Order: sequence, then C-alpha cells, then structure tokens
Amino acid sequence: MRLERRHWLIALALATAMALVLLWMGRPPICTCGTVKLWTAAVQSADNSQHIADWYTPSHVIHGFLFYALGWLFLRRNPAGDRFLAAVEIEAGWELIENSQYIIERYREATAAFGYNGDSILNSLADLGWMTLGFLLARRLPVWATVAIALFFELLTLWTIRDNLTLNVLMLVAPVDAIRNWQGG
Repeated sequence: MRLERRHWLIALALATAMALVLLWMGRPPICTCGTVKLWTAAVQSADNSQHIADWYTPSHVIHGFLFYALGWLFLRRNPAGDRFLAAVEIEAGWELIENSQYIIERYREATAAFGYNGDSILNSLADLGWMTLGFLLARRLPVWATVAIALFFELLTLWTIRDNLTLNVLMLVAPVDAIRNWQGG
C-alpha cells in the first residue's frame, strides 16, 4: 500500500515546523562556513553535522528501520501512513532534543562527539530525510535484508570512525570511560 498524498503533506508540515523551531532555537540554516556539501567525511571538524550527509547518516537510516519495526509492532492495525507520520514525529522530536543545549553539552562530555556544536537546520532536515529513506526501505525489503544493511552500517561506521548508533546511544545514556578513550584514539 502506498502512502497517501496527505501523509506526505503532513510530513512536510512537520519538517517545516521542526526547521522553524530549530531556527527559533538559534541553529544556523546551513554550515557557518557558508557552503553546502553533499558529503563531509571529517568527523572531528566544524563540518560534521552541518551538511547533507556525513558518517552519522547511516544511523538515521537505521532510525527509519527501527521506527518501521516499532510501527509494525505497536501500530500494526493503523494505516502505513499513520506509522510513517509517527516515525517522522519521533525523528523530528529527536532532532529538536538533540540540538538542545543540554544534549549538546552531554554529547561533548560523554561521547565521541568532541567539540560538537549541534546540527545546522539543513543537516537536521537531511537527517529526517535519511530516516524517511530507511523507513521506506524497511517497508519494501525483506527483514533479513534490512537487518543485514543495519549491521553493515554499524560495522562500517565502527571501523571507520570508531562510532555508530549503538555506541552513540550507550555513551549518551551510560558512558564507559574505556570506550571514550578508545574512540578518542
């Protein structure tokens, strides 16, 4: 079953509201460097979380996988569009929380995001888009393929940047000094 046009319009309205709240919170529309990049590979730099895609993009795709699974588990009787909107609401809410001063400080002190200053609005909108891609992929792919992609992304980012969604959540909630030291190189 396809998502209805009204679900897409509501999702667009939610994304717009998220962007407006982020602007009100003082987040920059784009990177303060003045450029927009499709991809930035530098993790420990002012470019991280400022552009369209970076090494944390796979985490947002996995968010879509997880939100699809949660929707299937808890909202199975609801139309797919309702489950999609729930996923968009959760991701948009996370982007707002993630860019609060409290969470920015928490990332700085407890995770591998040394010197993290929050996301640009462009990056938050892109993260919402990447989550949407993950949700749509999970709707179409067999479960084994979705799990395989998630594991691949987790292992790739672990190997490449010493961080991934699993470690990010762990370190945000219950930091482990040994992991933080390892992540710091």
